[in-house]
Amino acid sequence: MSTSWKIPERLETGRLVLTRFQPQDAEEIFYTYASKPECTRFMAWPTHESIKDTRAYLTRTARGWRQGLDFSFSIRLKTTYRLIGACGFLNDGGRTQVGYILGSLFWNQGYATEAAGRLVELLRQVPEVVSIGTFVDAENRASIRVLEKIGLEAEAVAEFVFPNQGNKPRACVIFKWKK
Repeated sequence: MSTSWKIPERLETGRLVLTRFQPQDAEEIFYTYASKPECTRFMAWPTHESIKDTRAYLTRTARGWRQGLDFSFSIRLKTTYRLIGACGFLNDGGRTQVGYILGSLFWNQGYATEAAGRLVELLRQVPEVVSIGTFVDAENRASIRVLEKIGLEAEAVAEFVFPNQGNKPRACVIFKWKK
């Protein structure tokens, strides 16, 4: 499957630059958040144990971008170009799922809201998008606040298994964009 979607490889906000992942991002990704259990606790993917895991992830995201399934971006500070996290969206026939992660040094500074808000703004302009949504662990209050701030609304509660929380079902809040 390929996509005709015209997704830019670079987006900007007031303080951030979002750029399509590149192979040379591996070390920054690994050391900023992917290897940190406190950062990956609520992620749907396991904490990276080695840089090899991060490189494999970047290979998958590059393939996903070409196929129109995974549009992943690094989040960088405009002032220093330092990588502070990642954001992106998955595409399933126009049904999109937004996600983000930040290194813990950058929590509670509005960066997740800024980056995720920019993604939702972009997706609202893509004609092929049917829906915008995501899900979050019910205990992840910070992410719930981010999703509410960017205009998503809680729609339902379901269970999901997170690999970094013992692979046990957890209550999750499903969020959707309401037009």
